[in-house]
Amino acid sequence: MPCPHAPLPAYRERRWGEGSPLSTTTPSIRTGPFDRARLTRKERQNLRLGLLFISPWTVGFLAFLLYPILYTLRISFTQYSGFGVPKWVGLGNYRTLLDDELFWTSLYNTLYYTALAVPLGVVVAMGLALAMNQPVPEVSIYRAILYLPSIIPLFALSFIFLILLNPTQGVFNQLLIALGLPNINWFGDPAWTKLAFVFLAQFGAGQVALIFLAGLKGIPVTLYEAAMLDGAGAWSRFRNITLPMMTPVILYDLILGLSLGLQVFTQSY
Repeated sequence: MPCPHAPLPAYRERRWGEGSPLSTTTPSIRTGPFDRARLTRKERQNLRLGLLFISPWTVGFLAFLLYPILYTLRISFTQYSGFGVPKWVGLGNYRTLLDDELFWTSLYNTLYYTALAVPLGVVVAMGLALAMNQPVPEVSIYRAILYLPSIIPLFALSFIFLILLNPTQGVFNQLLIALGLPNINWFGDPAWTKLAFVFLAQFGAGQVALIFLAGLKGIPVTLYEAAMLDGAGAWSRFRNITLPMMTPVILYDLILGLSLGLQVFTQSY
């Protein structure tokens, strides 16, 4: 029996990885992806090719978005009619804007529309995505039908909605009359007009629903199977699995919806 204080054999003294054919070396870590001194020739070619591919978008962004924003900001401090030389007025235009009651009314209507249309759009899009995620044979046809309003030009869609909400012959008012309810002058009462715009915004929910559907397809099925084995119901699975896993997609849609809601113009025009 070996002595407990005897030195260990040589093969037991060897540290893990020392002299072993399975030992690996720590790879060198670059300080940054654009360290040209350490990029290989292939990596530099891929970098130039990537910059070439994004150059059309970059040029379009600079020419049609960034430059107009900066130019508009510059002329906002001047008195300029589009002809002649701009006259510098400083903050005069902004003072006039803040003193205009119509500006505050417009701001309130825009915030009112955004506060209702964006959350409702998320709920509608999520409901459509859950419906399109069901394993039924005709689901591809339903997806095409639900996406169809999203490809109709917004100007044409507004005219269709104007016909549907006609005070006397519109489909919505005909349904109200059939139910024994009074018809609504959707575009004669400012309160109902704002709600009509909120309803109109939901016609584009099919496009967002496809984004939500892609997020639902990315959730592992094993999570739902494990929850069902534990006895979780449909609402529990949705609340504890679907919503947490869909949080990044929902946040993206909220940011995009807020941006588009604050810029709404075509429908009201």
